[in-house]
Amino acid sequence: MAKVSELKRGQVVEFRGEPYVVGQIDVKSPSSRGANTLYKIRFNHATTGQKFEDSFKGDDQLGHIDLLRRAVQFSYREGDEVCVFMDEESYEQYRLDAENLGAQIDFLEEGLTGITAMLIDGAAVAIELPQSIVMAITETAPGIKGASASARTKPATFATGLIVQVPEYLESGERVRINTQDRRYMARA
Repeated sequence: MAKVSELKRGQVVEFRGEPYVVGQIDVKSPSSRGANTLYKIRFNHATTGQKFEDSFKGDDQLGHIDLLRRAVQFSYREGDEVCVFMDEESYEQYRLDAENLGAQIDFLEEGLTGITAMLIDGAAVAIELPQSIVMAITETAPGIKGASASARTKPATFATGLIVQVPEYLESGERVRINTQDRRYMARA
């Protein structure tokens, strides 16, 4: 059993006898004394992709799903709808709908490794990205000489369409490390 307060985005749980992938988690802490913290969770059905939303208390329990985890590499996108991943050991290919990946798709560049695919009955239902990844800036305002690391920031666009605030001194073409959980700049790579 998985406690609701310990759930993470991308985790697969059993709810009402069906496998669901945890999408977005909103935490609401009430201001009155003795009130429980509420967790509003958006789920995607693991096989059909159907969306579902419900609220839980922090100590509520959700069922655990037995699934297989495989190290995969992002291979390519088929149009705008399907992403293809390759198993790093068996070279088997797994397909996932781009819609099921949600915001994770912004981090997927061809050849990206360190991804874990979650499989149910041999079919990929979700992925886990590494904690941080390195990406090259494709477009940003020109760097300012003398700008310090703790000064102002500017938006930088990456090849996948991801936009992240970076320090002013960075220029197009530089490689930076980005946290995949909070979508923030961490450091130069």
